[in-house]
Amino acid sequence: MTTKPFARSMCAVASSLDVVGDKWSLLVVRDLIYGKRTYGELANSPERIPTNILAERLRRLEAAGIIASTPYQEHPRRYAYTLTPKGRALGDVVRAFVRWGKEHLPGTVILNEAPASGAPARSAPRPRPRGKRAG
Repeated sequence: MTTKPFARSMCAVASSLDVVGDKWSLLVVRDLIYGKRTYGELANSPERIPTNILAERLRRLEAAGIIASTPYQEHPRRYAYTLTPKGRALGDVVRAFVRWGKEHLPGTVILNEAPASGAPARSAPRPRPRGKRAG
């Protein structure tokens, strides 16, 4: 990947946000960390990323060197996605978000983990109010 000029500034925070600071990219990274590999598995995440946005995020993350795709089926052509070393390094960022959310956002859970109360973990988000668009 060729390095492009800084989009906003040379600030490390701003430059990182230019790559993964949208609403969906770190969720894709999270899912890949937790073992999802295919487009279908990523599309079935609890947040229900719209498929057109998922396709665009996968292209963007691959162009940034964060993920790699490998064809696993020819007809129709389908890909498995994996994190590159650069992408795996985002695991620290994802874990920091988990710690912050658990500490500061009451009621949040770590996916696949039961809350402290013993109630089952939420496997899906709360339903969105009708009429609101994802994005």
